[in-house]
Amino acid sequence: MAEILQYVHKDGFFHTIHPFTKIAFILVISLMCIISTNILFLAILVAALLIIAYASNLYKEVIAQLKLVILMSVVFIIITVITMPNGAVIGYVIPAAVPFVGGFIPITQGALEIGLILTLRFMVLIFAFQLFLISTQPRDLVHALEKCRMPIDYILMFIIALRFIPTLQIEGKRIHEAQLARGYNPGSGFLGKIRSVAPIVIPLVSNALLRSNVLGLTIDMRGYRTGKRTHVREKRFLHADYLVMAVLVIGFGGFVALTLVQVL
Repeated sequence: MAEILQYVHKDGFFHTIHPFTKIAFILVISLMCIISTNILFLAILVAALLIIAYASNLYKEVIAQLKLVILMSVVFIIITVITMPNGAVIGYVIPAAVPFVGGFIPITQGALEIGLILTLRFMVLIFAFQLFLISTQPRDLVHALEKCRMPIDYILMFIIALRFIPTLQIEGKRIHEAQLARGYNPGSGFLGKIRSVAPIVIPLVSNALLRSNVLGLTIDMRGYRTGKRTHVREKRFLHADYLVMAVLVIGFGGFVALTLVQVL
């Protein structure tokens, strides 16, 4: 599996635009997908994000997490079917022909619609944030958040958390391969996967604690909070940024207008 939230060095369109433009993109897309309950509109947002990923040469990185997205989507639909029965019954999880327990847990039209809405929202948010994070260098994100007047402590915690996710994923994979190379065989199937967790989690947590200690010492040695910081490289707004901002304003304005018309 490809690393989650890992920056990918490429020369695509999304890499060239300013982090502020990407933050505005995330906010607009997130607001529209959270407010909207139209399945067709949410599906169009998902398709639009995939098209943007393809145009930005990030399609493979986005699709690499599709297994996780599909798994979580199935979980959302199952949960809504079980907990939110609403509308006409179109079937049962356990068919009615099964003796004694047949006809248990109805599958309703309303539950499927709600589950599909939650699934599409989840896809939109995951794809949008992934596009943002894999196309933005951490230093550029730090500079943008600093200009937003965010406290440096919160910025530092946010960036470290983002960097730890792909690092822990890579290290967990290496530990698993090392255990297999030493002849460890947890078995196959679901129980085998459960038994393989402990030999990975224990050294992974130990290494993470050691890394956090080294990171703290490194931050102190580099003069954290000792004075005003200067930046070697500053990102500037380009024509593409103004174009994207204009599209976002027009798109969000049209979305708000259509939403108000439907409500009124």
